[in-house]
Amino acid sequence: MDLINLRILDILDIVLVAFLLYYIYKLVKGTAAINIFIGIVIIYLVWKLTQFLAMEMLSSVLGEFIGVGMFALIVVFQQEIRKFLLMIGSTNFGRRRKFLRQLKFIRDTPEDSVTNIKAIVEACNSMGTTHTGALIVIKRNTSLDFVKTTGDSMDVLVNTPIIESIFYKNSPLHDGAMIIEDNHILATRVILPVTNDSTMPLRFGLRHRAAVGITEKTDALALVVSEETGKLSYIKNGEFVMFKTKEELEEKIKRDLT
Repeated sequence: MDLINLRILDILDIVLVAFLLYYIYKLVKGTAAINIFIGIVIIYLVWKLTQFLAMEMLSSVLGEFIGVGMFALIVVFQQEIRKFLLMIGSTNFGRRRKFLRQLKFIRDTPEDSVTNIKAIVEACNSMGTTHTGALIVIKRNTSLDFVKTTGDSMDVLVNTPIIESIFYKNSPLHDGAMIIEDNHILATRVILPVTNDSTMPLRFGLRHRAAVGITEKTDALALVVSEETGKLSYIKNGEFVMFKTKEELEEKIKRDLT
């Protein structure tokens, strides 16, 4: 039997393909692309079945469709491919160690984030009570230099009063986004790319669209305080992350930064 001749490399091949499909699914989950992804998987499985059953004509038609369709997929999944390549390209040694820890190959204590998350969340909650609009971007691995140059440079340690004073309505620095790296506020009045997601509800304004845009193009985290409702939103990977309390939010941000 062929199963007796199954090699270690064959098992590794199956595991790697499974991981690849899993991460592709994570990228498209919750988007309109998920239906396209499922459709492609179904067509591919049918194609392989027709090959196995020696249905030459149908197999040939499906094979041509899949071959030509690869070019169309690059256009359809442009944003998802960008996020996938960005995820691979921005993975440094520390991220690889975290991945290995998750697989239980390496067991050690994860380093705590140096960023003063509590001060950031406290400032956002305080600004929410006064309906002061704010947009804060926290760097992870991907460089944010391409957006920092659009704003005003500074180098100030993160603390609650500073954040609140920057976004104060009469402050000349309140308009635009704040960039935080390694517990330092490095730029204010930053202009961010806005998402092109047409499915985003109309109730979300430019701040939320900019937050989604920057987290789609980079692995940064974003916090938005709505000027209209005072509600605080946490955005990661172009998606809104739900939370119930500020303590839960702090834990989520801490986990994402470490």
